[in-house]
Amino acid sequence: QVQLVESGGGLVQAGASLRLSCAASGRTFSDYAMGWFRQAPGKEREFVVAISRSGGSAYYADSVKGRFTISRDNAKNTVYLQMNSLKPEDTAVYYCAARFDLSGRYYSSMSSYNYWGRGTQVTVSS
Repeated sequence: QVQLVESGGGLVQAGASLRLSCAASGRTFSDYAMGWFRQAPGKEREFVVAISRSGGSAYYADSVKGRFTISRDNAKNTVYLQMNSLKPEDTAVYYCAARFDLSGRYYSSMSSYNYWGRGTQVTVSS
């Protein structure tokens, strides 16, 4: 089992920045590909960004490309999501997810992930 706990959400104005963290415990963190997803009120959960187990590869949704950056620190068992130039449409609950993977791939599909955190709320006001 892998436990994931997100933090760093909050209420900010448009144009501001936030950094989300997802702390993992329970297994060897570097054996897991990680992803961030988000769910806005009344909408389905959607893919934001994914990163390979080493951190060497990442894949972004078009809606966040150039504004968000994912990174991971395997020594700290933590994955980060740096969010810059936030927009009101970024308002959502942000979830991190983990998938056991030794291949070095990243995954953009929700169904690819086995473990999920409870989420952290990000609200961007206009």
